[in-house]
Amino acid sequence: MATDIPSSNGLAPSGIVDSLIKHAPPRVDETWEDCHMKTYSAETRPSKKASPNWFSGTVWQDPIIEAPAPARVHALKVAFEPGARTAWHTHPLGQTLHVLSGVGLVQLRGQAAQQITAGDTVWIDPGEEHWHGAMPTHAMTHIAIQERLDGTMADWLNKLTDEEYEQSVATL
Repeated sequence: MATDIPSSNGLAPSGIVDSLIKHAPPRVDETWEDCHMKTYSAETRPSKKASPNWFSGTVWQDPIIEAPAPARVHALKVAFEPGARTAWHTHPLGQTLHVLSGVGLVQLRGQAAQQITAGDTVWIDPGEEHWHGAMPTHAMTHIAIQERLDGTMADWLNKLTDEEYEQSVATL
């Protein structure tokens, strides 16, 4: 029975509910015009081919959000054709990758590559040198989420060589 529920503050169960209702913040009925949110139409954010300075192979990027200050979040949907990949790079505040489809790879410098597939989520610590991309025979699409620090979202390093890529694939 409800009356058998112990109470550390001496209130009976119905008294707890009454207390919660009494101390709840007042309800504010807002119209859409009062809300502080913004919807970004997909039509205003076209797909773009990733820079060959930082990517090998064909990679398409679809912006999700580049939040206005003081927020720092930046997110993209990134689609790698088979064999396409990033250059080695770091992120000042780390990076999250969430795989939407396909089969890919992610590798920290000095460690073995790891295979990633749809549904996998990867966290990469701030400052970790890494790369990610698709397997040679499969495309891979992921969402990449990172934050800007003092205007910097990523520090791009050298491109992953074909030999490095092939060695990484061979270790799986």
